[in-house]
Amino acid sequence: LRPSWAPNGVERFQELTSSNFWGDIRIFRNVPNFMSQFGISSDPAVQASWSSRGNIQDDAVVTSNSRGTVTFATAGANSRTTQIFINTADNSFLDRQGFSPIGEVLPAGDGYGGMEVVDKFYSEYGESPDQGKITNEGVSYLNAQFPDLSYFEKAEFIAGGSHFQEEA
Repeated sequence: LRPSWAPNGVERFQELTSSNFWGDIRIFRNVPNFMSQFGISSDPAVQASWSSRGNIQDDAVVTSNSRGTVTFATAGANSRTTQIFINTADNSFLDRQGFSPIGEVLPAGDGYGGMEVVDKFYSEYGESPDQGKITNEGVSYLNAQFPDLSYFEKAEFIAGGSHFQEEA
């Protein structure tokens, strides 16, 4: 995570991670050579709880949406909530649209798979999963209609947090 890139976005990501939001989260939108998107809870009650907290304020775009950067999805000014995507290509055209990266995927090594893992996320469903149904029905909808989606079992901060702070 890079707080200097997007302090509001990083703060929300930290809150989501600390609350175990990312457990059993499906990568529901995967467009090869563009991005992989996730961030709707598998539990509709959890998603409703986070939605009731309101949107997070925009951060200025200070770095580009290059391959491997992690960015909150947005539907316009100050509309970021819980959805995030990983850029799987150079998407610098998103910079002008206000998409502010919050961090980047670590390179492979030291127990991390890097972008090689992201590139293997299941992509055959493309943009087919319905976000409204995911929000309202959760993982039961996804398991029934899109059983092969890749997913995160959990996300957690590493002791010491050295990978989640600004480099010196």
